[in-house]
Amino acid sequence: MGLVLGRAIVSAAPLVIACQVLAVGLMISARMTFGRRSFHATAIPTEGGLVTNGPYRFIRHPIYASVCLFAWASSLGHPSVFSMAMALLISVGAGIRIGAEESMLLERYADYAAYAARTKRVVPFVF
Repeated sequence: MGLVLGRAIVSAAPLVIACQVLAVGLMISARMTFGRRSFHATAIPTEGGLVTNGPYRFIRHPIYASVCLFAWASSLGHPSVFSMAMALLISVGAGIRIGAEESMLLERYADYAAYAARTKRVVPFVF
């Protein structure tokens, strides 16, 4: 919210804009692939089976990845202690949710361990 109020959410720097566009595109792609199931507040796995297509072929948490990418790009485009702290807070929160979700997904879906072994959590081919 602070980035919005400070008009610091969108940058004029081409690299920052490219990262923000990539983040929005990833978010849209992940939401469309996951469907209506992606709009729930809890970390509890939803009905419908494990999603492994679309951006989920490459990373297990593209929605969290897109939020973190957008936050870090925004904070790097308008660097301040506040913007960096917000990006860090968003990343830590996403990490906590990822951990909680993965524990539940391992219990819920028998094929999640194999899926996790062949995909990265947040950054394709890296982490």
